[in-house]
Amino acid sequence: MGFPDKPSAHLLGANGTYILSGSADRAIRLYNPFPSTSAPGEDRHSVPQGRLIQTYSAHGYEILSLSVAADNERFVSAGGDRSVFLWDVGTAVTTKRFGGNVHGHSSRINCVSFAGEGDSIIVSGGFDTSVRLWDTKSSSFKPIQVFEEASDAVTCLAVRGPEVLAGSVDGRVRSYDIRMGKVTTDVIGAPVTSLSLTRDGRAMLVGSLDNKLRLMDRDNGSCLRAYTDPAWKNEDVKLQALLGGKEKYVMVGDAMPGEAAPNGQGRIWAWDLLTGKLAAKVTVPWGPQGFEPKKKAVGRDGKEKTRSNVVSCMAWREDGWGDQFCVGGTSGVVTVYGAL
Repeated sequence: MGFPDKPSAHLLGANGTYILSGSADRAIRLYNPFPSTSAPGEDRHSVPQGRLIQTYSAHGYEILSLSVAADNERFVSAGGDRSVFLWDVGTAVTTKRFGGNVHGHSSRINCVSFAGEGDSIIVSGGFDTSVRLWDTKSSSFKPIQVFEEASDAVTCLAVRGPEVLAGSVDGRVRSYDIRMGKVTTDVIGAPVTSLSLTRDGRAMLVGSLDNKLRLMDRDNGSCLRAYTDPAWKNEDVKLQALLGGKEKYVMVGDAMPGEAAPNGQGRIWAWDLLTGKLAAKVTVPWGPQGFEPKKKAVGRDGKEKTRSNVVSCMAWREDGWGDQFCVGGTSGVVTVYGAL
């Protein structure tokens, strides 16, 4: 499944049947990754190509985050526009937009998520250091709540029941209990770029820009396990990490494939959740035939360079409990894999 520009956010639908992907080209695309018939001219021995079902166009800037409602009938998107877009999946139109005025974010929105009963609330986090809550059922376009405790950009969100977790470049993860009106802060130190909760909500996987992933105990704030490798580097790129294989694996892409990955290929790293040992490294090809020219780019020095496929976003079917996952990166291709 290819894009004119790199996919910057993507996820599987709530039932894992479809892939929704946002891109730097300002478009959102809905794919069926497993069409029943091959595309015209497709080699029956080649990797099958996903089928584009719908394109959603309204953004004026790159899309940085997506979230799909549990009923699969709505999704929300955000990015450089400084507005939150609420979409109807079937009609491909925006039903509401939040922000873009004095009540919204003052700069790009890095992350969005549905929350609340019936996914009636949208949570957004932005470069302006704030987290904002929006009521989709209200006629008002003002946020119903604003959290401004972070001292630097909010990069990632996780939602569980009445709790909203927000990771920030200031090196903290803040857990807001909406019902109790309480905030708890976990100090990571390095800029936080990824958050993922365990199924029982008692631990969280935190990605940060110090070449480490950490599994944190939410009760006492201790680090249960750290995941790292001398060959895995992440110091300046936002990489999405997640729990997959029924929480057997900790997974993340690779920010600097370099010479270790030939032909610009990317890599996925998987550690055993309990032992912390590296379980697998999966090669991510640049893309299908026809995408080779995208490997070349002109550097700041004016010389042509070969780009690496930095795998920055991924999603696992049924929140890590299914048997497929998909990844995307700078190649502009979303690739679907079976379970490890």
